[in-house]
Amino acid sequence: MMLTVAAAYTAVLQTVRDMGTEVLPFEVVTRRVLREPVKADRPFPPFDRVTMDGIAILYDSFARGQQIFGVEDIQAAGAPRLQLSNTANCIEVMTGAILPELTDSVIPYEQLQATDHEGFRRFTITGEVTQGQNIHRRGSDVAEETVLLSPGTLIGPAEAGVLATVGKTLVEVARLPRVAVIATGNELVPVDATPEEHQVRISNIYSLMASLQQCGITAVYVHLPDEEAAMHERLEPLLRETDVWISSGAVSAGKYDYLPAVLQRLGMQQRFHKVQQRPGKPFLFGTFTNGPVVFALPGNPVSGFMCFYRYVLPWLRAAMGAQDEAPVYAVLQEKVTFNPSLEYYLPVKLQSLPDGTMGAIPQPYHGSGDLASLLHADAFMALPSDKNIFEKGSCYQIWRFR
Repeated sequence: MMLTVAAAYTAVLQTVRDMGTEVLPFEVVTRRVLREPVKADRPFPPFDRVTMDGIAILYDSFARGQQIFGVEDIQAAGAPRLQLSNTANCIEVMTGAILPELTDSVIPYEQLQATDHEGFRRFTITGEVTQGQNIHRRGSDVAEETVLLSPGTLIGPAEAGVLATVGKTLVEVARLPRVAVIATGNELVPVDATPEEHQVRISNIYSLMASLQQCGITAVYVHLPDEEAAMHERLEPLLRETDVWISSGAVSAGKYDYLPAVLQRLGMQQRFHKVQQRPGKPFLFGTFTNGPVVFALPGNPVSGFMCFYRYVLPWLRAAMGAQDEAPVYAVLQEKVTFNPSLEYYLPVKLQSLPDGTMGAIPQPYHGSGDLASLLHADAFMALPSDKNIFEKGSCYQIWRFR
């Protein structure tokens, strides 16, 4: 039975299995999914921090009418905290330095006039002063023990900086799924080969592998000929070595589309085969009891590409414990007509609109074999199956791949 997109998506996510965790040095966890809370080991900032170069004074001295302050010392960033010995004086301070004791306000150099008298440096305040100005107070950003990063966070540059700030040198992250990417077809030749008239270079697989690499996953690559015994022989060892199979091709109704039968002989439980969608209608999904999940994608490149972002990527994210992503929507910029009773994944180019919304411009493509059409698109827009006319200005969910 052919499933709706919603039913197929639910069936896929019902099979999610936890990939487990591993502990790695913080320098190598970019693009990994955090699996433990990361807390502030001390307040942020950890001390009263000077935010401008200038002088630190006790405000009460200025409030009593004093405007000229002699310099006792210089408080540099990274130096131990100094103490003002005479509240009629000041200490020069640098941005990032700890605020000296017995001072409570910082006046920037731009509001000072410097003089030297008998080797003693003085500053005259020429502007207004507010008590506590130009000081970033201890703990004003984050209190000690505050959870800064929650499990499920995808670690990027900002998160890496936080890990370093709190001294988190070893980090518990989700183990990456072991993925096999499987190409099928006698017509496929290596990228560096010169194809004969009846052949094409392998390309779908490299799109899929590049998409996986964006998730930090390096896949094993397997090429299967259109021959049942050879398929069985090549796939059987992978049952024990991998968590996920992503195949391209051999799942339609052709005479040489042997893959579904081979998978079932290996013990795969077929969850569904065919989805009410275009592109990607022949998509097959199954599981092994103690083996990998199987995403058998259609061989046409646009079909496989769409199915990866609509089904495979959400499964991988869930298996690694990543936080749910909020749905993204865009406004259709042209009228679209689509007659089949299928959910239509329309390639679109995205643009920012003056009202702050995102626009989606339909991109022409010549069927699900037209991979080059995706060079000009950023996303697939999901147009529901219960309509056949989609007006300009209507809003629908998109699935971004760029």
